[in-house]
Amino acid sequence: MGRAHEVRAASMAKTAAMKSAKYAKWGKEIFQAAKAGVPDSDMNQALKRVIERAKKDQCTADVIKRAIEKAKGAISGATKEKTYEGYGSGNVAVIVECLTDNDNRTFAEVRTCFNKTGGQIGTSVSYLFNRKAYFKFTGLTEDEAMEVLMNNDCDCEEIKTDEEYTIITADPKDYNAIKTALENCGKELDFDTNETTLIPMNKVDLDEEHEEKFRRMLDMLRELDDVQEIYHNANISEDEE
Repeated sequence: MGRAHEVRAASMAKTAAMKSAKYAKWGKEIFQAAKAGVPDSDMNQALKRVIERAKKDQCTADVIKRAIEKAKGAISGATKEKTYEGYGSGNVAVIVECLTDNDNRTFAEVRTCFNKTGGQIGTSVSYLFNRKAYFKFTGLTEDEAMEVLMNNDCDCEEIKTDEEYTIITADPKDYNAIKTALENCGKELDFDTNETTLIPMNKVDLDEEHEEKFRRMLDMLRELDDVQEIYHNANISEDEE
């Protein structure tokens, strides 16, 4: 079929991977907003705002619906959280957080993603990560964000600027105080990330072969309905994850 076909196939695969990552991001944010309040956008203004932003970013109705249904299951106790750890291709530490109503099914599906891409599930890797409150947004400069936190007696570990974003990292116990201070700062902020998350202590570089396998594993995991979050310490660009 020739080089042209290979280039088109690679381009289509990259586009599909970027869509998968985008949908996973919005699905998680919608789930969190629905779970934190009422899983109904007519009664939950935070959820309504997230859904509006997701639709503007061309997130599909199916992704939105699944996220809200998952939140309903979590609130009712019909589902429970499960975490799986292991190594992906190239010795990348991976933590997969799931919400499931069937442990055996979810474990089998996650294990398949590891096995088919040169990984191995079942080894503890959580000691390689630290849990942090993490905010990434536009609308305030680094100095302005620092002033907001100081005026509200909020502690943080680091404030920095990354291209167009301002990033705040803090102890998880300070998440609510910082979130409230930012939301009430008097400016319209656009959050790319607003959560408590796991941050790797060190990152692993991958050669081309291992990176291809690892990205394929990420794509496979994101396609699973039960997967809520994936943490890893691979040194790969976020815009292509």
